[in-house]
Amino acid sequence: MLELRGRARPYQWGSTSAIPGLLGKPPAEGPVAEVWLGAHPDGPASVGVGTSIVDDSQLYPSRVPPGPPSQSLAEWIAQDPGAALGESVVERYGTSLPYLLKVIAPAEPLSLQVHPSIEQAEEGFAAEEAAGVPRSAPDRNYKDRNHKPELAYALTTFEALAGFRARRRIGEVLKGLDAPLAQRLRAVLGMGGVRGAFEYLLREQTRPSPEEVAEVAEACAARPAADSPSARADRVAAMLSERYPGDPGVVASLLMNPVTLNPGEALFLSAGTVHAYLSGVAVEIMAASDNVLRAGLTHKHVDVPELLAVLNSSASPPTRIAPERVNAAVSTFYAPVDDFELSEIRLRDANTRVRVRGIGPRTVLCLRGAAQLEAGGRVRSVIAGQAVFVPASDGQLTMRGIGHLVQAAVP
Repeated sequence: MLELRGRARPYQWGSTSAIPGLLGKPPAEGPVAEVWLGAHPDGPASVGVGTSIVDDSQLYPSRVPPGPPSQSLAEWIAQDPGAALGESVVERYGTSLPYLLKVIAPAEPLSLQVHPSIEQAEEGFAAEEAAGVPRSAPDRNYKDRNHKPELAYALTTFEALAGFRARRRIGEVLKGLDAPLAQRLRAVLGMGGVRGAFEYLLREQTRPSPEEVAEVAEACAARPAADSPSARADRVAAMLSERYPGDPGVVASLLMNPVTLNPGEALFLSAGTVHAYLSGVAVEIMAASDNVLRAGLTHKHVDVPELLAVLNSSASPPTRIAPERVNAAVSTFYAPVDDFELSEIRLRDANTRVRVRGIGPRTVLCLRGAAQLEAGGRVRSVIAGQAVFVPASDGQLTMRGIGHLVQAAVP
């Protein structure tokens, strides 16, 4: 078992207090949007250093100087991939950790986005490599060759938009809005379906003006909740308009399913599913990728043609995954992919040792309380805000304590 220190991401939409609060620390000097606890080359975690998932130098850079360079998890795995990952994982995925575990804390909405399938990622990556687009370029779409299905496990009330509503339901939401764009969009919806309406909002030839978007947002804000077919959709559109005035993504949100996760609930997002996280704190697990195609609600690069080529425009309800109970302390969320699974562990008796399912590469994060972990003849204690990497060679993992933990693993 190895201590794991993550890589903080200071994206503008992040919270200054949520992740530091998990660590029992005061608010950071700037936003801490995510902490990456994986081996992805864009932000690999460090091993064998520190006692928390985020170094103080990442939270308070003006006061705490960075420490000496440390070995990354990717470098450690590369020394002996078979021992770190297990031979079956190496056979399936090569010498890279297949998943990426994150803590995510949006204080403001993330961009409206989709992620590609493996085939789309491989094709897009090869095309950008052939075109000589630097991997660090802001207009690069494909940072790697992998797909990016993901699962969000809520730690607080977590708000999101995920997938498209049914066409009839969208028509109901738009019908009572006193705005020309809303009524024009209803007509497009009737002729071209959900994809046609979404494309109408994004394509350069038909993209509405900022003033037209503002009229829709104002109509949403003015509509009485008692008269609205979706008061929540109205609130979301009005909120998005305040943060991204004039962005067509504000109107596109009316086409989508609003989602509220309570703590302990999980949402799965497959390739091509349009989505946006709005607020809350969650643990997020995904295939090890950073491929994001954006549609709006962002100041970053937007590639509408590529996004539409990847988009799944089928209407479908959000995919909530219920955990399967493994034993009295462990429940596992089995996502419909082979790259990852996520288990929640709730320890209630410090005198009872619990077996935790999984024999490959595992990442354990303590969210609350404390636990003693034992694997491979080693014992390590963790408290809230600490994480460890358990290599395949350590074998069976057991733990005891009183606390709430999650484990990322490969099925």
